[in-house]
Amino acid sequence: MAVANNAGVVEVIERRRIAITTGGTPGAKQPYHFAENLELPDAEKFVGSCFADSSCLALAVVREVLGKLRGCQYRVVGSAVLLASGRPLPPLSKILESHALIHAAEGQFFREAFSKACEALHLSVTGFRERDLDECVQTAFGSRTIRIRQQIATLGRSLGPPWTKDHKSAALAGLVVLARRA
Repeated sequence: MAVANNAGVVEVIERRRIAITTGGTPGAKQPYHFAENLELPDAEKFVGSCFADSSCLALAVVREVLGKLRGCQYRVVGSAVLLASGRPLPPLSKILESHALIHAAEGQFFREAFSKACEALHLSVTGFRERDLDECVQTAFGSRTIRIRQQIATLGRSLGPPWTKDHKSAALAGLVVLARRA
């Protein structure tokens, strides 16, 4: 999701679903679930290999999007990543013992791949814990918060589906990054 805020008018410049797993690689879409059935050394190797592949794919996609935006004369000022609200993850051996931690680790896995891709392209990354996003929006926009939220809520009409809570949250996080850079 790439957004702009021109004189208080929010615009979605780019919206796409990005897959950063290697098709045909068993377990790549859910590496921790797959690794759950492996011995620890093999699980470490598998998760590491999947992360390397996903990181390369994320780097290529972020590079492509940045090139497209810059080619359209947009100045890209940063990126936002929505973070889980949980605690730091334990070592892999502990993760693989808990189904809830496996899910948390997979979410972190893909967030980290995108964050590293942005950093590799010298694009600053701002992480927002999902449960703190409302407060960050309020801090960034103050009395304009309601108007910004209304614009985000109604963008789905012009963009068409899907326009889910995840899309709206990503757009809001991007707008906060823009506001902080202004």
